[in-house]
Amino acid sequence: MDIYQISQALVLNCYQITKLFPNEEKFALVQQIRRAAISVHLDLAEGCCRISMQERKRFFEISRGSVIEIDTAFGLAHNLSYVTAGQLKPLEEIITRTFKILGAMIKKSYSQSTTHYSQQATDYSSLTTHPPQ
Repeated sequence: MDIYQISQALVLNCYQITKLFPNEEKFALVQQIRRAAISVHLDLAEGCCRISMQERKRFFEISRGSVIEIDTAFGLAHNLSYVTAGQLKPLEEIITRTFKILGAMIKKSYSQSTTHYSQQATDYSSLTTHPPQ
């Protein structure tokens, strides 16, 4: 499974789990988590389309920040007894995997940002996302 599929699974899992939240959270924590999940997926896609390694890295950093936001929000939801640890277990694995892969992509973008610009513009072999055809 590549990062595009993993981040999409993150979005779908966030939507499924937030359906379990009480109605009073519909316009608060539920929306915050869903927006953050969508942000992970969309910022990742946008970052992969950037030519500049510096821009790529920035979008990957934003995406990773949204992963942290999701993790923190679900921790709060657990503490509020909206979800159980068992319900969060599959999501925790996806969050961890997404965070690690984005970290590696950021690190790779950082190391490549010191190379000459013309090399950056033509080296697309480092892209790990593959949107559906």
